[in-house]
Amino acid sequence: MRGACAVAGVTTLVVVGAGVPGAAVADDGGGRPDLARFYTQKIKWAGCTGDTEAVAEATGGAKDVRCGHVTVPIDYAKPAAGTVDVAMIRMKSSSSGKPRGSLLLNFGGPGGPGVSALAGAQKDFGFLSKDYDVVSFDPRGVGRSEPVSCGDAGEGGDPASGDATDPAAVLKEMRKVAKECADKSGPVLPHMGTVNVSRDMDVMRQALGDKKLNYLGFSYGTRLGAVYAAQFPKKVGRMALDGVDTLTEPVAEQSLATAEGRQTALDNFLTWCTGNAGCVFGTDSRGARQSMVRIIQEMDQMPLRSMDGAEFTGQDVVSVLSQALYSRQAWPALSQALGALLADGDPRALIRMSGGLAHGAVRGGARAMGEDVPADNMAAALMAVNCADDPDRPDAARIEKEVGRLQKEFDEASPVFGRSMLMPVLLCFGRPAGTSYIREDVRDVKTPKLLLVGTRGDPATPYRWTEETARRLGSQAVVLDNKGDGHTGYLGSECVQDKVNGFLLYGETPKTGSSCAAE
Repeated sequence: MRGACAVAGVTTLVVVGAGVPGAAVADDGGGRPDLARFYTQKIKWAGCTGDTEAVAEATGGAKDVRCGHVTVPIDYAKPAAGTVDVAMIRMKSSSSGKPRGSLLLNFGGPGGPGVSALAGAQKDFGFLSKDYDVVSFDPRGVGRSEPVSCGDAGEGGDPASGDATDPAAVLKEMRKVAKECADKSGPVLPHMGTVNVSRDMDVMRQALGDKKLNYLGFSYGTRLGAVYAAQFPKKVGRMALDGVDTLTEPVAEQSLATAEGRQTALDNFLTWCTGNAGCVFGTDSRGARQSMVRIIQEMDQMPLRSMDGAEFTGQDVVSVLSQALYSRQAWPALSQALGALLADGDPRALIRMSGGLAHGAVRGGARAMGEDVPADNMAAALMAVNCADDPDRPDAARIEKEVGRLQKEFDEASPVFGRSMLMPVLLCFGRPAGTSYIREDVRDVKTPKLLLVGTRGDPATPYRWTEETARRLGSQAVVLDNKGDGHTGYLGSECVQDKVNGFLLYGETPKTGSSCAAE
């Protein structure tokens, strides 16, 4: 449920998920849908176009990057009812010999585009491309793959920005958002969700010519990998999951855990800041935490206004904090930007950070998706997938009864992030209940060893989720304990990167209980 490439601002929380998937084969007389035409297709790779080409050229690798697509059924139970073209990108192996095959990446979200992400992060995965063709994709409903949208209701990325203390008004708004999403999106909307994207990945595996799926998933991508392992255990090759998501917790518990994780990350940042000369908060970390809460409250009451009348509120500060805390490397810039805000009332450095930060696994300019992609696509896809994966749908009476208790619980978990993390709990209201497959059936997988990486200071996927998911997946799950900060470990820790690379390239599985020290 994480944010965009573990996603901005809102990180929790449409629609009907598929049931327990059947075998992905042609009809053999047993009544299963005929999927043969999808499993016999070949990908036609060609030069990338538009913003993807520009990003690839800017990072010096355009000649090694090609784009293509696979065609998948909108509804696997009714493959004749329509199709989706899933956009893909490949960074060709630099090996002088025959590559090992493909390594499929998912950068998180849900709702994060993989095509532009890999185009902008080639150097980060250059070592893996020595042996693999490194491949990524825009999942159905995302980016170039039939993007969903909620229209005006999705502008700004948070259609649920109302006051949670007036639950009736909020629920009325949620019904409006659900209708607008259905009106503005195409036929793919009712068939979003991890179960279907996992099945799309198996079509990709076959089209790439791989007998087994080799996979590296970040944040939400770990949920996707775990679901694939449960659906297609005999097709799993080497699979590494970094920033491990939960498979079991209800949306409210997921959102609460994220609020707690972000608060812990903020506390760690403020402790770091007050331990360095020039920190705008002085040298008292406890006082700094109190000051941060007061600043946000005051700016919500009296926002800063620019010359053109635009407002910058306390919740805008919260949004930037949510992004910047994903990477410890952003802490110095965040400290300077907060210094400018408090010393001079100047939010411009924070605003620049909100536009330049990538979330989750990928940094840099990897989030552009093209002019033809709706501005709210990531937020709309986030809602769609998380609701499709969630079988719980409390009725209006229950929500109105419990929202006051939840408000207090979220505020206690995080006086800074509690408000923004409560609203996503309501985002699935008015939409059909999702699949129970993930919560009930993704367990005790019969696959080769799976490497799970958990980071102790992760603001989005708490370390306990790594342990809980490992227990659910069973004896094949091996946990690597990263003692550092930030969301995911691969790009923030040389130790984690070395161990993940060793596993994916050479099959070197760390011993149970292995760890990486904070860097």
